[in-house]
Amino acid sequence: MVELQYPFDADYILSKKKKLRRQLLEDENANYIDKKIAILGGSTTSDIKLILELFLLEYGIRPSFYESEYNQFYQDSVFENPKLEEFKPDIIFVHTNNRNITDYPNMADTAEQVQQLLDNEMSKFTAVWQGLESRYNCPIIQNNFEMPYFRLLGNRDAYDIHGATNFLTRLNIMFYEYAQTHDNFHICDINYISADYGLKAWSDPFYWHMYKYALAVPAIPYLAFNVANIIKSILGKNKKGFVLDLDNTLWGGVVGDDGVEGIVLGPEESEGQAYSEFQRYIKAHQQLGIILNINSKNDYENAIAGINHPDSAFKESDFISFKANWEPKDINFVQIADELSLLPESLVFIDDNPAERHIVTKQLKGVRAPEISDISHYIELIDRSGFFEVTNLSTDDLNRNEMYQENAARTKLMNSFSDYDDYLKSLEMTATIKAFEPLYMARIAQLTNKSNQFNLTTRRFTVTELEELAANPDYITIYGKLEDKFGDNGVVSVVIGRIVGDSCHIDLWLMSCRVLKRDMEHAMMDVLVKKCTDLGLSKIYGYYIPTPKNKMVADFYDTMGYKFVEENIWELMIEDYCNIRKGIHIEVCE
Repeated sequence: MVELQYPFDADYILSKKKKLRRQLLEDENANYIDKKIAILGGSTTSDIKLILELFLLEYGIRPSFYESEYNQFYQDSVFENPKLEEFKPDIIFVHTNNRNITDYPNMADTAEQVQQLLDNEMSKFTAVWQGLESRYNCPIIQNNFEMPYFRLLGNRDAYDIHGATNFLTRLNIMFYEYAQTHDNFHICDINYISADYGLKAWSDPFYWHMYKYALAVPAIPYLAFNVANIIKSILGKNKKGFVLDLDNTLWGGVVGDDGVEGIVLGPEESEGQAYSEFQRYIKAHQQLGIILNINSKNDYENAIAGINHPDSAFKESDFISFKANWEPKDINFVQIADELSLLPESLVFIDDNPAERHIVTKQLKGVRAPEISDISHYIELIDRSGFFEVTNLSTDDLNRNEMYQENAARTKLMNSFSDYDDYLKSLEMTATIKAFEPLYMARIAQLTNKSNQFNLTTRRFTVTELEELAANPDYITIYGKLEDKFGDNGVVSVVIGRIVGDSCHIDLWLMSCRVLKRDMEHAMMDVLVKKCTDLGLSKIYGYYIPTPKNKMVADFYDTMGYKFVEENIWELMIEDYCNIRKGIHIEVCE
């Protein structure tokens, strides 16, 4: 829904929130995941909840809410709360602000006394977080503190230990240090958000004195949007890469008309500097594992010449797929997604041409294409959109570009074989298949929340839920890594089986699409059967819950030798099973 995409009209969202909610919930093609969100506020939160719901629905997350009474965040966190315990939140958002600080320094306080005030505030919030963690064991989102509405000491307020600005800055740093050592704890940076919005407008005291809102009501959509970005990132719903135009997007001018020497890029003029800065910004995303691709209406030779411009931040190898031709861009976009084994909606389209953006987004549901127009603001629009909000950086994330480059090499090798089995053998594949372990828990959770195509039941799990299942003897939990002569694909498959009597019921089976048709599903099946056999089980029941995105696995159990029982349920007698993998050696199985 374009009304909920950055840059949005906050006043429109606030005034039309009921209409927008109704339209989102009436979307027959929506494939929502249901999550329980608790909002514990140090101020009024009712409109925050309503607007947060809109952005979450836009991200495919259908929330139900627990909302604390006014300024009861501490009591709800530290003391027993039967209602919240019954609610069993999946994620908790602690919405506090600088008006919730109990004691600020006085000018007569010594450095030791100021430090004690800081420690007291930190102890209060630590009690909140630890109380929530011990009871609910779920991700916590905590606001840091916006800067004060006034500075008693003027500019000295920032560096004098008695200044409120200094006090809040030091307390923020203490929050950050806590976040750095607690993986399930995330900061909503209202210090930055309020500055970006405009601190004077954000902190307008009218809204506090009239409604007990700690921020101006018109600013609520900006806060809610940022919280929604954190939640969708926790749940694995980030975008995975860019699809980039070239002319007037990565450089000024048209390389086919102006020639390489005529395009605008580099330090000689202000516009060229802006394009250079934008290129560096896009390239920096590779450090986060964001993949880059090209979709340009150009002759290939001209496009490559532009990329090789002396002032270009890029080289051809920075891009996984490079489409420079005269085909419609929506067709190229689909081909790029197919080559990457991704859904088109996983990719962000960056193109200066509004007509091209319109065609791609209308033809390909879920693709985002920010409305860039002035190179000076390209970075702002993309950055504020929150496509790649980082809540966790796994090793697989950091190595994603390398993995996709290796996949391109595999595809090239495959095309040289006439026999597919010979191709699989040539890859020299080795699978490591083991029970869930802490090292990979974040990656496993990420896979459960973002894998849609090869996902038989599309159940979603948090790290906490996976840890509980891994420790439960009534469950079989295995993950699979796959390596070959080109490199390590990382964790690519997950199976969760629930033991009932003499049977194993498959609650989750998923696989990353980047290893499709590589025999990994057969290796996972072989190991699952072995584990069931070791436990004395005689049957395995598989479940397929159809969604608009997982049609590719509709006949999965049939191809694996299961017998149809009834709609969406399949059965395998373990004694009838024979190992079926062909091209993979299983190195480790524990």
